Amino acid sequence: MSTPISEAFSGTGALLRGLGTVLRRPRLFLLGATPPLITSVLFLLALLALIGRIEDITAWMTPFADDWATTWTTTLRVALGIALVAGAVLVMVVGFTGVTLALGAPLYDKIAEDVEDVLGNAPPETEEPLVASAVRGIRQSLTLVLISLVVTVLLFAAGFIPIVGQTVVPVVSVLIGAWLLCTELVGAAFDRRGMRRLRDRRRHMAGNKARVLGFAVPCFLLLAIPFVAVAMFPAAAAGGTILARQLLPPPTPGWTAPGGHSQSAPPQPPQPGQRPPDPPRNGHA
Repeated sequence: MSTPISEAFSGTGALLRGLGTVLRRPRLFLLGATPPLITSVLFLLALLALIGRIEDITAWMTPFADDWATTWTTTLRVALGIALVAGAVLVMVVGFTGVTLALGAPLYDKIAEDVEDVLGNAPPETEEPLVASAVRGIRQSLTLVLISLVVTVLLFAAGFIPIVGQTVVPVVSVLIGAWLLCTELVGAAFDRRGMRRLRDRRRHMAGNKARVLGFAVPCFLLLAIPFVAVAMFPAAAAGGTILARQLLPPPTPGWTAPGGHSQSAPPQPPQPGQRPPDPPRNGHA
């Protein structure tokens, strides 16, 4: 019987399997590392600029604390600075994923396709016009970034709370950021199966939170490290496809994905933590 701990380790295993998959294809790995390298340089410069001015920024935001005792002024501004940096990292990691996926979309589609081919039993890709696919991808990425911005504002406010701002806020930031990141990374496999709405991803992810977080939290932390993200992003893209296959039920005979392609794979019982097959749906996120 699976437990949350074993499910979390299974999620981490999906990331490691993704890393192994891309390392066995050096050319694909190098191509997949190029977009995150470009994005990492840009985001690192922005983060360093923020950290370099964090003292001035927190002082500008809290002029009312100038007359406080030094201890309380320092405590407030340190808490605020931590909240600002944590929020910025959250936005950057989620935004980093969206920007990198947009820059390297054909490369990451190829990685996802290779993973599907290696694992087998994959449905044929559903058809979607290129322009419609690009517009949908941008819209969904902006939606996730907007959510992360709202969360950042809330974390910013919570950063004013002594102790909580230095302990709980960073943990919550990582968990929420990891969840949003995973929503991006599983997208290719869901799209292939005609489930193109964000709500489809959220619904299946919610069915196995431990496995999702076991995959997403290490991804989030590694992608938050400048230039480590360059090496990890192709692995995260491959791991996201592996995780999505674990979350989704296997195709059954006669089931037709949105787009009109009939599935011919033999039936298999759902794995632990999977939901039963969903009926076909129409519409987009």
